[in-house]
Amino acid sequence: MASPTPTAPSNSETITRSCPICEACCGLELKVDRVQKKILSVRGDDNDPRSKGYVCPKATAVKGLYEDPERLTRPLRKTESGWEEISWDEAYRYAGERLSSIREAHGKDAIATYIGNPIGHSASGMLNFPMYLQAMDSERLFSAGSMDQQPKNLTSSIMYGDMWAISIPDIQRTQYMLSLGGNQLVSQGSLMSAPNAKKEIQNLQARGGRLIVMDPRRTETAEAADAHHFIVPGTDAFFLFALVNVFFAEDLVNLGRLADFTDGVDRVRELAQPFSPETVAETTGIPAAAIRTIARDFAGADRAVCYGRIGTCTQEFGTLASWLVDVVNVLTGNLDREGGSMFTRPATGQTEPYLWDGAELNYGRWKSSVRGIPEYEAQLPVAVMAEELEEASAGEGRARALVTVCGNPVLSSPNGARLSAAMEELDFMVAVDIYLNETTRHADLILPTTVQMESSNYDFLFAGTAVRNFARYSPQIFDPAEGLQDLGDVLLELTAHTAGTEGSVLDTMLFEGMLATFIGKPGTPCENVSIDDARAKLGTERGIERLLDLMIRSGPYGDAFDDASDGLTLTQLRDANAAVDLGALEPRLPEMIRKDHGRLKLVHEIFETDIERLLASMEERRDADRLVLIGRRQLRNMNTWLHNLPNLAKGPERCTLLVNPRDAARLGLSDGGTAKISARAGSVTAPVVLSDEMMQGVVSLPHGYGHDTNNTRISVANEKQAGTNANQLLDEYTMDVPSGTSVANGIVVQVAPA
Repeated sequence: MASPTPTAPSNSETITRSCPICEACCGLELKVDRVQKKILSVRGDDNDPRSKGYVCPKATAVKGLYEDPERLTRPLRKTESGWEEISWDEAYRYAGERLSSIREAHGKDAIATYIGNPIGHSASGMLNFPMYLQAMDSERLFSAGSMDQQPKNLTSSIMYGDMWAISIPDIQRTQYMLSLGGNQLVSQGSLMSAPNAKKEIQNLQARGGRLIVMDPRRTETAEAADAHHFIVPGTDAFFLFALVNVFFAEDLVNLGRLADFTDGVDRVRELAQPFSPETVAETTGIPAAAIRTIARDFAGADRAVCYGRIGTCTQEFGTLASWLVDVVNVLTGNLDREGGSMFTRPATGQTEPYLWDGAELNYGRWKSSVRGIPEYEAQLPVAVMAEELEEASAGEGRARALVTVCGNPVLSSPNGARLSAAMEELDFMVAVDIYLNETTRHADLILPTTVQMESSNYDFLFAGTAVRNFARYSPQIFDPAEGLQDLGDVLLELTAHTAGTEGSVLDTMLFEGMLATFIGKPGTPCENVSIDDARAKLGTERGIERLLDLMIRSGPYGDAFDDASDGLTLTQLRDANAAVDLGALEPRLPEMIRKDHGRLKLVHEIFETDIERLLASMEERRDADRLVLIGRRQLRNMNTWLHNLPNLAKGPERCTLLVNPRDAARLGLSDGGTAKISARAGSVTAPVVLSDEMMQGVVSLPHGYGHDTNNTRISVANEKQAGTNANQLLDEYTMDVPSGTSVANGIVVQVAPA
């Protein structure tokens, strides 16, 4: 997992910081030579209180990305004779002129934006991106969220008034964990950030607890579980409703203290009546007796938690499945209690309820121009992105410019071939990215950013998904190439040049707006602090550190700008040189419910309407000859963006089709042969691997591959990890209706020898 440690030269030094590749944010110990600008070794930090020396193979990516000779460090402009490097001043001026002229000629919605997964690993990107959105004010915003966790965001918005109020399994104290659609041993617990998830599971079992996994594949996590049940892809909502049915039928409902502020329990009872274990057994593939046993064991456990992840989100009924995960926890009194599903409390204070009172659901305020799909939190589903760019679909009102930020939607969105063609119709495209890849090759201008070793960072987003509260600041290690900036500053400069102002002006506007939000409000830690005093103590140096210091000092663990206080400050985090443990998760309800006067309402018309669709689909899922496709996580990958690193490209072919041997015999497939996989959207081929880890009737192909395109500069990906693009099989018209999330798990396919 760690590269060997060479004999350290005299100018080597040891730096600790967090790994910025996945949600776990494990602690790293880096041997570096700042003089020669080299990373000498990467290993786990034994002194990190969270990861305790653990790292996975992805940790080496910090070295690989920094050293990759094909990553971009200067802006690239497309010309008739090819790509040419230009200065930063020229690049920003060019982008600003083109975007502002398109906006002036065709309106604000003529500029579309797509944001990818890596922005979540950049505090500067997360904090500065809202300024870009506010300035652009376009109704055409797309993100990787509608290929990932958006159903969970939607249910959290409806139930708690905050899309990021996602309850996290308290795996360190639970006695019974029911896991659906997640593979924690590979993901390290997505939306349950837990370095060394394997150890957490072992600890659970060592104290007499149990892990039960529902998955159509016997995953790495299923192998480690106390019990694994194959479940038909896309039927998690049926299974969860059956648990709820048993809770009511057998008088197992016990809300505990939640009863004092929870509404809609009787209506949930009514909605669950059609979903008895006997009714859903054939649909889910799980015997009725097994469903009843799980329901009884879950309700009878001292501390239990139901957890659902990407497999429950990226399916046809992702919103219902995500909602029912919370319902199961509520009805058994396991929401917001020790060992159940709990809410984090980040040091930066973004989940403090006093900041946003009376939150409204931002849903359906506008719709996409072609299919009329409703927005959610100012975003449209990525499934409608291509048609919103095409003249044939959207006509004169189409988006004429596109800004992509740290994303490769040609590979990661449904029917990427259509999106790729639509990008060629654009009047202008700018990509903020470190690679010339399958998406950015369509751009007229590419603006690269620093990589992790060249900028400081704070684990901002993922402190909100951790299994234990923490705060962590990571220092900049190397000076970047001349003119190269971090993601947040690139976004500010791009925004400023489009709006006809300067980045420093926008930085000041953002800072002053955050001062007004966090300082001087009644009922807050800083209600008696003046904005002038806070401003003076935060200094005049613009940038991400000033914003972070403001949020930390005014947050739930901060010093509230009191010099005599020992509360948290950014200086303390810098000096700690490691993650700072802020304690176990604690109950936070009902205070953090930002709507309905702090009452938890279990039922909403969005859920009720979709239950009708769920019931109507029950029969078609009982077809014994039906073959469906799922994806799978892999330990050495992170979506599409680590495939160009030689150290992670080593080993056998990983883009393979896993097939149950009985299905293979029926279909005429052989181990090591090649299969043609077809769906309504298209066809691809992939090497076949026979494995009894697959449920019969289910095949698996991983996401993020398909590096076989000309005019890119990702030679390692093209030569060693080309693979095939599973998303070419995804139908942009098939989605989880409430959230608009594309269906990537459970799509019907036909498979034959190639």
